[in-house]
Amino acid sequence: MILPNWPIQHCVGALSTTRVGGVSCGPFESFNLGYHVSDTSKDVDTNHKRLLDYLPRPAQWLTQVHGADVLVVDEMTQTSLLPEADAHYTKLRQQPLAIMTADCLPILISDLNGTEVAAIHGGWKPLSKDIIANTLAKFDSKPEHLFVWLGPAIGPQKFEVGKEVKEQFCALNLAHQRDFNAYGDGKFLANIYAIAKRQLAQCGVTQVFGGQYCTVSQPALFFSYRRDGTTGRMASLIWRN
Repeated sequence: MILPNWPIQHCVGALSTTRVGGVSCGPFESFNLGYHVSDTSKDVDTNHKRLLDYLPRPAQWLTQVHGADVLVVDEMTQTSLLPEADAHYTKLRQQPLAIMTADCLPILISDLNGTEVAAIHGGWKPLSKDIIANTLAKFDSKPEHLFVWLGPAIGPQKFEVGKEVKEQFCALNLAHQRDFNAYGDGKFLANIYAIAKRQLAQCGVTQVFGGQYCTVSQPALFFSYRRDGTTGRMASLIWRN
């Protein structure tokens, strides 16, 4: 497990899984948490049980659709259901919120006192649709009182995209031009960490941590869809203590 290094460890629980420590085999070796990737259900079940050892209760999972919808998790939410959304927010105590990734950027958010938390699936499509702003709008706390941790994602030297991706982000904010470097004929290397930081700063959030990993170039530690195609999924989770 990777634990965020941020100033609010005492009031929130948070972690990101790696590919290490599970029972899955082959391209899903070994701590795959995704049921949708052709791994055996028995092995994924075992991996989820192992994850639960680190959590106060079963997590809320989502059916991630690369959109910008945010689920508010409250007393009426059934954790057994998998609503379609790419972020979720809660004020409930000890209710983990889970985001699944294998190159996309997991974004964990908490206020200063750990009274409200959120988790975002920061793929490029959700980011280009303003999912960060949509999620921050759920918080009662002012942006300057929020803390953010950026989990393991594809690094800036590996995220090759076409010009249409750059154009979508630049249509949101011309400053995003700085987050893309020309790479070959009509291609660019995108810095998804820088994109997220820029959008957070635009919303007034400046306390941002993490962002030092690359899922593609660290195969012993992370699954990567961009690198392998057929692969497992990791999870990033946050909860109120």
